[in-house]
Parts: sequence; structure tokens; C-alpha cells
Amino acid sequence: MSYDTVNIGSYQCGPDQPLLVIAGPCVLEDQAGALEIAEVLRRLNAELPIQVIFKASFDKANRTSIESYRGPGLEQGLKILAQVADATGLPVTTDIHEASQAAPAAEVCELLQIPAFLARQTDLLVAAAQTGRAVNVKKGQFMAPGDMRNVIGKLKATGCDNILLCERGTFFGYGRLVNDMRAIPEMQALGVPVVFDATHSVQEPGGLGKTTGGNCEMVEPLARAAVAMGTDGLFCETHPEPSKSPSDGPNMIPLAALPAALERWVTIRETVTRFSPALG
Repeated sequence: MSYDTVNIGSYQCGPDQPLLVIAGPCVLEDQAGALEIAEVLRRLNAELPIQVIFKASFDKANRTSIESYRGPGLEQGLKILAQVADATGLPVTTDIHEASQAAPAAEVCELLQIPAFLARQTDLLVAAAQTGRAVNVKKGQFMAPGDMRNVIGKLKATGCDNILLCERGTFFGYGRLVNDMRAIPEMQALGVPVVFDATHSVQEPGGLGKTTGGNCEMVEPLARAAVAMGTDGLFCETHPEPSKSPSDGPNMIPLAALPAALERWVTIRETVTRFSPALG
């Protein structure tokens, strides 16, 4: 299978490239917490054959309840992300929810993320493309892999060639997501690299009443399967104490467990590369 390699700052993602790892807390809490997580990721980036991008949200605009913590907001959030980038040298990314957020986010982030619920929002995609940054679009939980060709078309028509697609599960009845791993090669066949979101794939939307539930024990098995299927990158949210995270704690990998998990995923990646013409 042939598809494009994309540029994300100094990184390249695609065939024959090191595994891209997008990781960090779900939502920004404060500078100290972000830097604590980012320092671990910086060390892993130096020690393993991976390319790490630090991810955190300045605003969780789609929380289940109006009472839920959303984040520090655009201005303060981007300031924290800029501090992370300066302190660690890691590129950073965040999700945007409105077209007006694209330009300021692009001043700090090498990669802009489009949430799954907004994957079809033309104005948001166009605004992201016009920044000149790479764009990672999460496949809507309600969309088939082939539907993402129109997302790619919107971005390319507006001048963006550095496009990632992200698989994060498909609705299976109420409150459940399932993964069809065929989505990875099917979206690569559209001509772009694919990232697998291991933590949001185990979500149970609204499963805790006013918050989203999930099953973190399934994160690593799904990530292993995605790497075996040839994903170009992994997205995984992490926190020193997931139970204390204000968002998506039930889905997260504990920060202390992340290094060993990444070593196992890299081992699978190296094995798959030897056997798969698409990767090697």
C-alpha cells in the first residue's frame, strides 16, 4: 500500500518512519502538572525509536455535564503549551472546536487536532488548513473509514497536504464504542498516515451519568492490535493519577506504566516492519 509521508515540524509520519506517539493529559490543569508529564515524555522520546508530540486540551467543549471542568481556556492554555514546548523541545498539539481558534493555536502547535464530533465541520477544517500546520482529524464515531476521503478533500482544497487521520472507535449501540481494525489500512488507502487513539477507543460515553466512563484495561490490547495492523502512530492520554484527572480518567494510562507499554508497542512495530511490505 502506498500513501504519503507527512511533515509535522521536524518529524515525518508515514511509511518507514518511527512510530508517532501523541500523548499527554486529556485537559490542561496547571503548568506544573503539564511539565511533569511532558518531562517523562521528553525522556521517552530520547530513549526509544519514537516521535513524541505532547497533547493536552485548553478547553473540553464537549463535556457530558455543564458542571464538568473544561480547562484553563484558550489564552492560558496556549501559554502552558508554549512553556511545555520551550522546556522540553517537544512539539505540542491541541484540539480546536471553533474556526476562530485555529490561528492562535497554530502559533504554538505544530499539529492541530480536529475532534471526532467535528470531523465534518467544513469551516473548522478550512480554518485549520489555512494555518499551514499539519492537521490530525479524528474519524467521527458515526463515520465509516471511506467517509474520511471528503475530509481529506476539504483540507487539500484549502492548501493542507500534511494530513493525519485518527481512528478512535465507532458507536455500537448506546454508550459503547468498538474498533474495526480494518479502518487503519482502509484510511491509509486514502493516501494519508493513520493514528490510532487507544484511550478514547475504550470510552463509554456518558457511562457514569454526568461523566464519561471507560475501561483502561483494554487500552494496551487495542494499541497492540493497532500496531500489528500497521498504524503509523498512537494517541494515548496519560496522567500521574488517572483517578484524579478532571477528564477521561477511566480511559487513561497511568504515567508510571507508559514507558513499559511503549517499549512493548515498539517491539511489535519492529516485528511488523520486518514482515510487512507496507511498513518496510
